[in-house]
Amino acid sequence: MTDNIAELVRKARIAQEQIEFWTQERVDEMVAAVGWQLFQRPHAEACAESAVRETGMGVYADKVLKHQKKTLGTLRDLHGLKTTGVIEEDPARGLLKLAKPTGVIGVLSPVTNASSTLAVNGLPILKTRNAVIFAPHPKAKATADLTCNFMRAGLAQVGAPLDLVQNLTDPTVELTQELMKHVDLVVATGGSAMVKVAYSSGTPAYGVGAGNSVVVVDETADLADAANKIRLGKIFDNATSCSSENSVVMQYSIYDAMVERFAEYGGYLCSADEKLRLRQVMWPDGEHLSREVVGQPALKIAGLAGIQAPAGTAFLMVQGEAVGAADLFSGEKLSPVLTLWRYEKFEEAIGLVRDITRYSGYGHSCGIHTTNPAHVLELATRARVSRMLVRQTQVYGNSGNYDNGMPFALTLGCGTWGGNITSENVHWKHFINTTWVSMPIPPVVPDENVIFGAHWQKFGQ
Repeated sequence: MTDNIAELVRKARIAQEQIEFWTQERVDEMVAAVGWQLFQRPHAEACAESAVRETGMGVYADKVLKHQKKTLGTLRDLHGLKTTGVIEEDPARGLLKLAKPTGVIGVLSPVTNASSTLAVNGLPILKTRNAVIFAPHPKAKATADLTCNFMRAGLAQVGAPLDLVQNLTDPTVELTQELMKHVDLVVATGGSAMVKVAYSSGTPAYGVGAGNSVVVVDETADLADAANKIRLGKIFDNATSCSSENSVVMQYSIYDAMVERFAEYGGYLCSADEKLRLRQVMWPDGEHLSREVVGQPALKIAGLAGIQAPAGTAFLMVQGEAVGAADLFSGEKLSPVLTLWRYEKFEEAIGLVRDITRYSGYGHSCGIHTTNPAHVLELATRARVSRMLVRQTQVYGNSGNYDNGMPFALTLGCGTWGGNITSENVHWKHFINTTWVSMPIPPVVPDENVIFGAHWQKFGQ
C-alpha cells in the first residue's frame, strides 16, 4: 500500500466517520451545497472547457449541457429521499429497513465524461453518507481535480469534512489498482479492461459493459421524429457516450425515406469504396478503434479517410453488411458514424438486435421507434439488454432524462450479459448497506392444498 493511497484512504475514513450519524437534514444541506457548486453555469463551463482542452474529445456546448443536466437530474432524484435511519417499514411482515453507509468508495472515471461522471456518482455517494476517492483517466486528471475542487467548496460552505471528496492528482494504473484494493466499494466506468481489473481487485465492485446501442425503426414510426432523435443521439458530444446510437435497423419499406431524412439532418451516406477507406482509418490494425477518431467531428474523420463529404455534414453513414469482425461497423464506434441495416419481417429486426449486441454491447441497450405496442413488447421480451427506450434519443434517455423515469446515472450496468453484477443504472441505492430488523408476527403457515393443489390434481400425490 503506497503512502499516497494510504493517506487518501486514512483521511477518507476519518471524514466518513464524522458524518456517519448525521441527520437527514444535515446530509441534505451538504448535498445541496455541493450540487450548487457543480451546477452553476460558470463552473459547468469551466469543467467543459477543461475537458475539451485536456482530452481533445467532444463538443464544448454539449459538455456544458451534459454536466448541468446530469447534475440537476441527479439532485432531482435525490431530493426528499430518505437515506438515514429507517427508510422502509412493513408492519404486516414486521420488518424495518435501516440505511447504513458503505464507507469509502473508489470511483474510476472515464476520459469521455471527464466531469459529469464525478458529479453523478459523487452526489449520491455523499447523500448516503460515504466518502469518495476518484481515480480519473490520466488524460482527464486536471478536469477531475477542477470538478473535485468545486465539490470541496460546497463541503466547506456547510462545514462538512473536506476529505469526503478526494481524487488522485497524478493517476497511474498502479495507483488505481492499489486504491481499489483498499476502499470498501469500487465503481468502475470505462473500458472493459479497467472493469475487469476492478472485478479482480478483491473489493466489491460495480462495473459497466461496452455500449453499442441498436435502434429499430418500423413501418409505423413517425419518420421525421425518429430520424431527428437518432441524429441528435449520434452527434451529441461527438458520440463519446456509450449510449450513442450506433446502428439503425429499418423496415425495408421505409429504408430509403429514412436515409433521405438523415441526409436532410446532415447525414452523409458513404459509398462502398468510401466505407472501405473509412474502415482503414477507424481500425488501422483491423481490430482496435483508433484514438484519432474517438469523439472527433464527422468532417475531420471524413478528411482522414479522404472522403469529400459536403460542408455541414454532421455524421457519416455506412450500410451494414455483416455482424461481427467481418464488418467492424457493426460494433461500437465512439464517433459520429452510423451503421444502417434493413429488415423485412420484424423477426429479422429482433435477430439483428440480438446479433449486433451479442457481438458488441451485450446487455447495454436498444431502442425502437414505433406506434405498435406489440412490437415494443416483443423486442423488450427477446432483446438481451438492460434498458430499452421507446421513441427517445438513446444518448439522452439511457442515463436518465427529464421526460423518462430512468434514474440519472452515468454508470450503466449491463447485467450478466455484459459481465456485470447489476443490470440497473448505478445510483444511490447501490451505495448503501441495509440492516433488516425483524419483529415477531403471528405465524403465517402455508396451506399445503393451496401450494400443491394444482399439481396433485394433474399428477396425483
